[in-house]
Amino acid sequence: MHLEDVLRPLAVLGAAVIVTLLVGWAADQIVRRIDARRPETPLWGLLGRCRIPLRLVLCAALLRAGYPSAQLSKKHEAAVAQVLTLVLIGACAWLVVRVAAAVVESGYARYAAAAQDQARVRRVRTQVTLIQRVVTAVVCVVAVAAMLLTFPEMKAVGASVLASAGVIGIVAGVAAQSTLGNIFAGLQIAFGDMVRIGDTVVVGGEWGKVEEITLTYLVVTTWDERRITMPVSYFTGRPFENWSRGDPRMTGTVFFHLDHAAPIDLMRERLHEVLKESPAWDGRAWSLVVTDTTPTTIQVRALVTAKDADDVWTLRCVVREALVAWLRREHPYALPRVNTAPAPGLEEVPDRRQATPTSGDIGPGPGTS
Repeated sequence: MHLEDVLRPLAVLGAAVIVTLLVGWAADQIVRRIDARRPETPLWGLLGRCRIPLRLVLCAALLRAGYPSAQLSKKHEAAVAQVLTLVLIGACAWLVVRVAAAVVESGYARYAAAAQDQARVRRVRTQVTLIQRVVTAVVCVVAVAAMLLTFPEMKAVGASVLASAGVIGIVAGVAAQSTLGNIFAGLQIAFGDMVRIGDTVVVGGEWGKVEEITLTYLVVTTWDERRITMPVSYFTGRPFENWSRGDPRMTGTVFFHLDHAAPIDLMRERLHEVLKESPAWDGRAWSLVVTDTTPTTIQVRALVTAKDADDVWTLRCVVREALVAWLRREHPYALPRVNTAPAPGLEEVPDRRQATPTSGDIGPGPGTS
């Protein structure tokens, strides 16, 4: 092997790396300057994530174009050309995904900064997330197909593959019926505005917030920081509660079981005082009424309002604690009491004849034997 056979490939490789670094540095500087001049547009800052895939595309393209100058052997030349082609296709797909993500996230950031309706912001965020996943999936499929078509063997069987595409599609559709159903359900959720990222929902008796939505599954974070993962088809085929759809404001209730002597008017005034001191109350409405009675207690309902589910939960706890403490301190007689004293015996009844009938009282009459 001559020294020239070693230096020529190294020269091609070194030249490609140097040009890649210079062009990448120049592109990075241009993006930084534009970002500094236009800070209100987040696109240029987000494009900084494309540095690595851009340099990989440049390097692969330069090597793919310049490798014939290295004058490799026919065997090595074909292998190097195939590898460089595959790398170039993969790098281009990576760059397209990064650029698309930067454009979509930039548009969402500008919309979220200017929008006043948080419900619409959550809706757009959900749609943006699913659009990014769809674009990524499509680009990956196209890239893999392009890589396979670079092999001569794949071109030879192309006709037979196209001829049997209908049968394969039917078989795949039957086999992946559940997966395809979840994918279409995910698109229906994204553009049907059924549930959005950040919504407060109740599913399967669990209360939580929607943390993530994909094309196939949805993640709900419960109040105790558990994650519930379920297929998105659950939300298109079953009823569920969405506390944040439309208007996030909520009405909460607190129930008390008290003695009949409970001072309802004073309790109503105390409730109003507690609400005025609590920052969780939105000031829309409040009330305190007796909703039911039993032989031993009455049922009192306090109604409060708040701007969202978190505040209404906090407000209910505050009202419950404050009123119970106030009753125990100021009006202990109003709390329910359970009679644990034993029932009086027959000898303690004042009129025994009225308490228990005699044998003469239940017989047929006097003079009867």
